[in-house]
Amino acid sequence: MTTNPTADFDSIVEARKSIRAFLPTPVARETIEAILKVAARAPSGNNIQPWRLHVVTGGLRQQLVDEVCAAFDAADPSHQAEYHYYPTQFSEPHQSRRRKLGGDLYRLLDIPRGDKARMHAQTRRNFTFFDAPVGLILTIDRRLAQGSWIDCGMLLQNILLAATARGLATCAQAAWIDYHRIIARLLEFDENEQLVCGVALGYADPEAPENGLESERAPLEEFVRFHS
Repeated sequence: MTTNPTADFDSIVEARKSIRAFLPTPVARETIEAILKVAARAPSGNNIQPWRLHVVTGGLRQQLVDEVCAAFDAADPSHQAEYHYYPTQFSEPHQSRRRKLGGDLYRLLDIPRGDKARMHAQTRRNFTFFDAPVGLILTIDRRLAQGSWIDCGMLLQNILLAATARGLATCAQAAWIDYHRIIARLLEFDENEQLVCGVALGYADPEAPENGLESERAPLEEFVRFHS
């Protein structure tokens, strides 16, 4: 780190990426609390702070992993998401970007096109938190409106950056939303609590090939318009 706050911040943002293989090294509760305390400075409309976080470790984390993996393996159709994270049909340029990311990941893992068994197994790893020792479950009061979901996104970004600044790794995971009923039961959600996403938190496995994935970003001219 430098003594230049701008450079320090930029380096943290640039270092953050989705990690898909973690070491079993525990994360101290004090570290988790420090991350969440600073992340809670995220803005929210009228400061309503619409989020709630469940920190899952130890035996309960394992129970959650076991039950969700069993439901995933059984392909139980009764498990459906409460909201659509992705569209029912992708258009360009989003489809090409999505396919490139998946292709790049599978190449690193040496999973050939059409190998459904290994693709299935890789998808299943979402539900082990990619072996991270800490799982975060982010929820919102379902009675709130769309703006509060934006607020939750800002909290989520703060969590990812605060973890990166402390040498930790993360992966934000929408994959859990299909299994909200299992999660709600095990974590004893309130009546109006709705699952937003999960986050894997821990220390990256430096030997895992999938952690070498570097997702690309479009140049500014593709998504920015200056008006004067």
